[in-house]
Amino acid sequence: MTQGTGQRVALVTGGAVRLGRAITLGLAGAGYDVVVAYGSSGDAAAEVATALDALGRRCETVQADLRRPEAADTLASATRARFGRLDLLVNSAASFHARPLLEVDATEWDEVMALNVRAVHLLVRACADMLRAARGAVVNLTDLSAFQAWTVYPHHAVSKAALVHLTRVQARALAPEVRVNAIAPGAVLPPAEWPRERLEALASRAVLKRTGSADDVVQAVLYLASASFVTGHVLPVDGGRLLGPPGPPDTSGAE
Repeated sequence: MTQGTGQRVALVTGGAVRLGRAITLGLAGAGYDVVVAYGSSGDAAAEVATALDALGRRCETVQADLRRPEAADTLASATRARFGRLDLLVNSAASFHARPLLEVDATEWDEVMALNVRAVHLLVRACADMLRAARGAVVNLTDLSAFQAWTVYPHHAVSKAALVHLTRVQARALAPEVRVNAIAPGAVLPPAEWPRERLEALASRAVLKRTGSADDVVQAVLYLASASFVTGHVLPVDGGRLLGPPGPPDTSGAE
């Protein structure tokens, strides 16, 4: 155990693949030992554990289906047993499925809400004692659909909007011992199958006229993990996409 040693420990859900993997490696590089929660990516989790070992950091991989309520206690118990403390909880695991709104049935709706919203609540609840003892932090991963009406991903968008408000409620409820913030990434790690034209269109919508990278999100996580006077906020990492257009159409030449 690291309890009493001052060694920082993070728990990252979805920490074996894609953005979660980048966050895990970034935290390890910053000196954290990491608990990596994964659903079906066992081989990827093992590869991440090997990478952390090469960095001189300890890693505990734990399989858990976060759609099931008992998964939160499983992860909290594993963290407590291996490390005895928790300084940072990063809720990165989420589903992202396209479906027209009127084709989303009750089962699919409930599964998305269970993973993207309820699991975040239950995991914070299960880990609250360790986070309070460490005066730690929580970082929830939402996205731009929380603020925009994404009709291609309707249930996902609603779940992420709910997560934004849950972040604010958690920040109030856990203060002053625990800080809770969220990150809303833009186009930082799009699916590999997306065509170049789609990526170029996304870049054109950003004020910075480019897409970002996973490292942009990692840097935001590290900032929020250490920003001792910041809680209850959502940090967009989107190149300015949420700013929208610069204003109404130019009508200066109109009669």
